[in-house]
Amino acid sequence: MTPALEKVTRAQGGRIRLVKIDVDKNRELIAQLARMGLPMQSVPTVVAFWQGQVADTFSGALPESEIKRFVEALLKIAGSSAPGADLIAEGKALLEQGEAESAAQHFGAAIQADREKPEAWGGLARALLAMGEEEQATEILAQAPVNLAEHAEITGAKSALALAAEGRKAQASRAGLEARLTANPDDFEARYELATALNASGAREEAADALLEIIRRNRAWNEDAARLKLLKFFEAWGFDDAATMAARRKLSALLFR
Repeated sequence: MTPALEKVTRAQGGRIRLVKIDVDKNRELIAQLARMGLPMQSVPTVVAFWQGQVADTFSGALPESEIKRFVEALLKIAGSSAPGADLIAEGKALLEQGEAESAAQHFGAAIQADREKPEAWGGLARALLAMGEEEQATEILAQAPVNLAEHAEITGAKSALALAAEGRKAQASRAGLEARLTANPDDFEARYELATALNASGAREEAADALLEIIRRNRAWNEDAARLKLLKFFEAWGFDDAATMAARRKLSALLFR
């Protein structure tokens, strides 16, 4: 793990310092750490200090991506941030404000600073999607490091792309779907497809409500399809999105009533 630690440390430009200690030659220090509640249970063990106090620690070998996240968390404690973190934060804010092109530039710059940032890859894909550049967004996600493939930021962006494609098809028949529901409120297939169309138009609350209504009327319909689609919406919107949190509360109320 030492090469990965050294690489991540060098990338911080002097903001953190790596000190390696031979546990066999520094028994007194190890005993002191144990008295502080940090017994040396395995090697390697990494202990981070800030202003003379233990800030965080981990034991065992970690992949480079996890070490970067560990270091970024430390820098936040110290009032700093890892390369690209500010760019990502600004990019997310711009995307929420509807400034997709500027957001894409920030996410792209964050990737240049650190290719191991899943938030930057996912953000760039979402920004391109907002600009109508779905093909380019797909290509960007294909270029993300393989070790990030299962990260929530990447899978969420992929879900958003898939839902956008489904939504285009559903929007073309939206009027017909609404007419079918007016004639028969228990037409679950129409309500399910309408939810997809509503999501594609940005009406997240209405899209979620359409699926929740299916669950309320017949939870088992089509092998729990409405709930599974709703979970896919959550993944695409982001688990801390306001629409996600509101719909999740409604879902819990239905499932556990």
